[in-house]
Amino acid sequence: MWLGTSLLSAQVDEGAGDEHSAHDTEMEHHHEHTEGATESMTPHHQHMGPHMRWTALRPAHPEDAKRADEIVQLLRESLAKYKDYRAALADGYEWPPHLKVPQPHYHFTSKKRGFQAAFRFDPAAPTSLLYKKTANGYELEGAMYTAPKRMSEDDLNERVPLSVAQWHAHVNICLPPQGSQRRGNRKKFGFQGSIATEQECQQAGGQFHPQMYGWMIHVYPFEHSPEKIWTH
Repeated sequence: MWLGTSLLSAQVDEGAGDEHSAHDTEMEHHHEHTEGATESMTPHHQHMGPHMRWTALRPAHPEDAKRADEIVQLLRESLAKYKDYRAALADGYEWPPHLKVPQPHYHFTSKKRGFQAAFRFDPAAPTSLLYKKTANGYELEGAMYTAPKRMSEDDLNERVPLSVAQWHAHVNICLPPQGSQRRGNRKKFGFQGSIATEQECQQAGGQFHPQMYGWMIHVYPFEHSPEKIWTH
């Protein structure tokens, strides 16, 4: 999944939606976050571990499925013009950093839409667009919605029904001491590090974050089943 990458440079701080005003910091730790990510048997249980928090999957309900279908339809229509990644750039979505680093999905992020997502949910205005790299450029795959980390699961359910999909957050993150060499610390620090408690982080001289950034959810509206549409 790629952290929601260029991810949310957009959201302001906790009172207003927080998340990704820390865009550059997020990208600094982005690569190690993806290392070691594994696929599981079902899309709702990918990327498990001490640094991932998922919303609880709620019982299926026909009204939820209908609402999710409406979101997908609106998103699919709004993304049509962005099949050419240059149109996304022209419309305010920005190049993802570290383009030379292989990524499952390249997140082209709109700071404006990320900021707006801190206050309201617009299915037609995702924070990030997800592309895969091709020989001739980038091919559109889907999008990512974001939400402030202050939101409860009930709040998130109001945006995307939790019986259909699960939002995720990056939690229990210990960043290495300032000025330390990151490459030698990847096993201990960061999104895939072994340190997952505040006490361990303090002992290692790191900076502990109970939750880094806000909530995120990937959507692939051009797929043909709910399981593939709402997967990570």
